[in-house]
Amino acid sequence: MIIERSITSDADKLKARLRVVISNSQSIKESDNYLDSPVGEKKMELSRQRMREQILNRFKFIKTCVLARELCLLVRTNRVTFNPKDAHECCAFISKLCQEAGCKDPSALCSKAAEAVLTSEKKYLDICGQSCIKCGESRQPASPEKPVRKSNKNIYVA
Repeated sequence: MIIERSITSDADKLKARLRVVISNSQSIKESDNYLDSPVGEKKMELSRQRMREQILNRFKFIKTCVLARELCLLVRTNRVTFNPKDAHECCAFISKLCQEAGCKDPSALCSKAAEAVLTSEKKYLDICGQSCIKCGESRQPASPEKPVRKSNKNIYVA
């Protein structure tokens, strides 16, 4: 009898535990996605939107500013190999990238430099130097992933 009572009481305990597990699993199934709750959805949606904005801004920055700066550096360091028409086309494209990024002053100066390269190299170099100094990408603070340079970034490299 003692064995039967312990077996039945153990069985009752298991049934009770099983009921708890089943009820918990049903509540989990009912809210299978934690985004179903309005509070969780709002928090998740806001952080996702913030992250999306940050990533899209970073993408636009790389697509315009970083690309323009790299192309500008490529043109300036290899200007000896370019003929004036090549430099004109490259600088005009870089000017469009700067304009797309919203950098009006560097874009205007780069556009003037693109026109000046066809007539006078000295004038081209002067205007190009001014454009590079005004470029916001040259003054961009270093991100934590990049090593910090201690040199002056406003120096014009022709």
